[in-house]
Amino acid sequence: MKLIDFGVREDEKKYIEEWSKENNIEVKIVSDLLTPETVQLAKGYDGIVAYQQLPYDEKIFDTMNEYGIHVLSLRNVGVDNVPFAALKKNQIRLTNVPSYSPEAIAEYSVTGLMALLRNLKHMIRKVDQHDFQWAPDIGRELNQLTVGVAGTGRIGRAAIKIYQGFGAKVIAYDKFHNPELEKEGLYVDDLDTLLKESDVVTLHIPSLGKGNTLINSKSISEMKDNAIVINTARGDLINTKDLYDAVASGKLYGAVLDVYEKEVGVFNSDLSDQEFSDEVLDKVIKSPRFILTPHIAFYTTKAVKNMATVSLNAMVSELKTGTSENEIDLGK
Repeated sequence: MKLIDFGVREDEKKYIEEWSKENNIEVKIVSDLLTPETVQLAKGYDGIVAYQQLPYDEKIFDTMNEYGIHVLSLRNVGVDNVPFAALKKNQIRLTNVPSYSPEAIAEYSVTGLMALLRNLKHMIRKVDQHDFQWAPDIGRELNQLTVGVAGTGRIGRAAIKIYQGFGAKVIAYDKFHNPELEKEGLYVDDLDTLLKESDVVTLHIPSLGKGNTLINSKSISEMKDNAIVINTARGDLINTKDLYDAVASGKLYGAVLDVYEKEVGVFNSDLSDQEFSDEVLDKVIKSPRFILTPHIAFYTTKAVKNMATVSLNAMVSELKTGTSENEIDLGK
């Protein structure tokens, strides 16, 4: 068995190499993304593992079929950038890593919130300028707030435990209720209720599809004054301009953003020597009421190792048995 792994970062290499040695399976590591050009490197291999934020071109799967490769294993959760129709046409199975570390993302959402509640971004900037005055950066306490958790999958449930540990009141919404949370009486009937009743809204749901935002001028108008938004899920859940305007006007207190609707080509890139043309993102960066990070909520040693190894294990299962517990249902 020979595998090829595309889009591999430096921090992933050692885990892939360790897995390859432990399992006695050859894995070719490629730093380039999987494209119609680079897929040619896969000729002679049995399966392809990959990770990228850019869309996967349909031509990739025509070539895979030509090479007799019928499994693509993703090192990430999201599959919205993969054209299912092209996979089905070429009889290619798809797997992902559904849970590499829910706790990493949940912990990060709370970390960002605490930084915002205690005005750390602004205070650190002041101290850097030798301004050691307290006012006007008085903080707020999480134990005094109602946190609305939108989405109660693995990450949402991990976040709930942490918020409850701080003493916050937690409410939640999900189309599919978790039995244990149901017993606790945490669920509200709809997202509108969650937005109206929460001091903090933290998003742990998948994309709603192109053009469909959850946080926008209309929904913001229904939210509590001085509320906070946290997004470690998908950038396109939020209209960032509307969010910025709401914070700038004083309607909302602030936001923690680890994702952004225009992050591809920006996040995880060094643009320090380039002219920055995204006015909205630039305003967010400069505002003391925004905590912005480049999609790093997942970025821990545990999560990176799981992304590298779980994807490879799923690939081996697919090649040996024709299926795996992480196989994606491509539909009819």
